[in-house]
Amino acid sequence: MKLAYGHLDDFTKLSDTTKETYLRQGETNHGYIKPGQERFDGKTKDLRHTYNICTLKPEDGALPDEPLPGFREHMSDLATDFKRLSALLLQALAVGMELPYSYFVEKHRHILDGEGENQSTFRLLYYPPLIEDDGKNELLRGTCKYSQQRCTKDEIDLSLPEDYRARVREEQEALEQQEQQVTRCGAHADYGTFTLLAQDSEGGLEVKLPGTDRWKRVGHLPGAILINAGELLATWTGEKISALQHRVIIPGEESIRTRGRHSLAFFVHPDNCISITPIDLPASSSSNSLDTDEKKGAKGRKKSFKTAKNKIYNAYQHVQRRFKETYAS
Repeated sequence: MKLAYGHLDDFTKLSDTTKETYLRQGETNHGYIKPGQERFDGKTKDLRHTYNICTLKPEDGALPDEPLPGFREHMSDLATDFKRLSALLLQALAVGMELPYSYFVEKHRHILDGEGENQSTFRLLYYPPLIEDDGKNELLRGTCKYSQQRCTKDEIDLSLPEDYRARVREEQEALEQQEQQVTRCGAHADYGTFTLLAQDSEGGLEVKLPGTDRWKRVGHLPGAILINAGELLATWTGEKISALQHRVIIPGEESIRTRGRHSLAFFVHPDNCISITPIDLPASSSSNSLDTDEKKGAKGRKKSFKTAKNKIYNAYQHVQRRFKETYAS
């Protein structure tokens, strides 16, 4: 994975003109995304370099092989490893839910075969270091104003102006609002089945604890791969497996914010034509849920049926709706 991080570093060092030849265009998700181009929460600009790989076929998706020899070969090998791990997890998920072991694999036959078949994406991410007041890569800089005043009295008046506290409060609120206009990655849930995430350091990743408004920092375990459930898996399982909201904040610790952060995210999606409706799970696989039919009663069953009817769509329609929200100007 270090080699992949190195390739991404080399790509970000290319001239803007060269990088822009690989930009993500229109409705396709394949290609380079500049810092500030994405707004996952619809408001804040994400401060990171991103390269989406949706296919490994040269005729279907450009990769920067000419300026960076070996880029496609190495990324292809790494993506193949992620595909194999995903297939194993899809089988384990089916067995754990007491479904045929190939149940989910059959719905994910075309991972990285191109966006015409499947929206799965291998995503390379680089979060630049945030160093204040260096004149090059600043986040926010404060300003100070000085003034001179002639004393008209023999005694010094140390009392505060009547509107002092109100002005300080307004300035603080304005600063907080300015800080909220940028982030490393805004709060969102992943769109597909699940995501495999590898990262090289702790860089501000947080998850929202279920049923609360509290956020919990996710630490870094070298060599570990984080598995995060997506919205389509939550729909399939009737929310028994939740799609957790997560974000990447600008860390308060100087030792973390002044380091760059790399991550690799492998977003696993079903094939485009797969209908997304709640699965009729065996009774035993949902016995531990607090949301059993017995507890919900007849009223709950009617509500669940109505919700299920409203969620009949295919995987392609879902992800395209999310893309429009993310890249809306």
